[in-house]
Amino acid sequence: MAKKLNMRKRYELLTRGLGWEPTYQAKEKVFSNESYEGIKITDWSKWEDPFRLTADAYWKYQAEKDKKLYAVMDSFAQNNAHLNLSDGSYVNALKLFIQGVSPLEYQAHRGFARLARQFSGEGAQIACQMQSIDELRHAQTQIHTISHYNKHFNGMHDPFHMHDRVWYLSVPKSYFDDAKSAGPFEFITSVSFAFEYVLTNLLFVPFMSGAAFNGDMATVTFGFSAQSDESRHMTLGLEIIKFLVEQHEDNLPIIQGWIDKHFWRAYRVLGLVSMMQDYMLPESPMSWKEAWDIYFVENSGALFNDLARYGLRMPKHHEVATAEAEHLSHQVWGIFYNYIHAAAFNIGLPTEAKMNWLSEKYPNTFDKYYRPRIEMWREMEAQGKRFFNMGLPQLCQVCQIPMGFTEVSKNDPMQIAYRVSEFNGEKFHTCSDGCKDIFDHEPEKYVHAWLPVHQIFQGNCGGAEIPDILNWYHFKPEDGGDYKGSADEARWKAMKGEASPATSQSNAAA
Repeated sequence: MAKKLNMRKRYELLTRGLGWEPTYQAKEKVFSNESYEGIKITDWSKWEDPFRLTADAYWKYQAEKDKKLYAVMDSFAQNNAHLNLSDGSYVNALKLFIQGVSPLEYQAHRGFARLARQFSGEGAQIACQMQSIDELRHAQTQIHTISHYNKHFNGMHDPFHMHDRVWYLSVPKSYFDDAKSAGPFEFITSVSFAFEYVLTNLLFVPFMSGAAFNGDMATVTFGFSAQSDESRHMTLGLEIIKFLVEQHEDNLPIIQGWIDKHFWRAYRVLGLVSMMQDYMLPESPMSWKEAWDIYFVENSGALFNDLARYGLRMPKHHEVATAEAEHLSHQVWGIFYNYIHAAAFNIGLPTEAKMNWLSEKYPNTFDKYYRPRIEMWREMEAQGKRFFNMGLPQLCQVCQIPMGFTEVSKNDPMQIAYRVSEFNGEKFHTCSDGCKDIFDHEPEKYVHAWLPVHQIFQGNCGGAEIPDILNWYHFKPEDGGDYKGSADEARWKAMKGEASPATSQSNAAA
């Protein structure tokens, strides 16, 4: 009688047993991208599969989650549950999500599909294949969930077109373009470790907890549906780092350099999340600084204490990011207040209640540095002089964010931070030591960055006038500007049976 196989052996036969050795081509030629980054793999069999799922089990598991998710989505739509939101202005957080985050899920899908072909180890192939399918599913479920809001609110009609063209969406897009144009090991270090393991909680927890606090149970449900996948993705990120540094000692400095680079690049992308969390949620469960202290300072501190035995240290410039936690959301929001006429969502000046909340959450900085500026803008708006910046800002050559960050790590939070590098006789500007380090290490790559402001000046974005550019973005006139007085506010008031200010004045006059 044949001996019954244990679960581990059966799993190996159903996954690694599918691999084969090439016969009519050299293995180095079939998997040519595996060697050019300098990473040395001595034995792929040492890979410990982090997912431990066969294809059959994977599809059953995901199908069960989808049944539950789509049942909630159908119920949400049939009961017009969007009317239970805390306020219509909350939907602008969803606009930022569908424009800036969902296309990244699709980029991750394509990147991990490529890795499943480029790695020669069967365990890594299976892991990357399953994560690729996960990421495609996330993009789909996010689009399906938020499509309900697209029926009632502006700015969500063409997110993938916007992702490829819009100035503020070039920030997340350039991060993934950077990772996808690198080799397979840099990509997986960037996305699976620097982003998924070190920083992903700072993306998903604020959005999902913010959704719960503001009555958006559809978004909460797709967050829960994705969370088990995200946990597996974090496990893949940690596994790949440990595997690579254990394979050969020469891998360590390469991996550390990638962690330094992609931590900073991913952190700059999260500036958009900090603004959403502190300024765009009517009800905010926690501040950006509180989230940073929990999900980075504490969690990553413990993580890198564990990784120290492999010779890995905390990412370079992490202390700068922590110092910026007191300022980041206010500075990013200030940039958007200047340029909201060229965005596909609405913002407005914070209410007095929100200002008091910000004072409470940022006692060392908000009242001293940021409240006076907001109060000045409020006075200008009351006088009919609402400030819009009609010029085009200088962008960082690496992160592509307008130069709005200050020298907070040097105790000079009123001085704009900028750095200058020279390459081939030209000067290139960056917003920080982190971005300057990245540029100086690979200037040949970043001189080719597609910078929206440069492209506008060169006439490559639909025309020379702002309406031409917004049309090229596929923006409609009602998509941007202040929430107060917007089409979305009027529509929300109508749905809630509230009279708009203009209607109230007309009735009073009559």
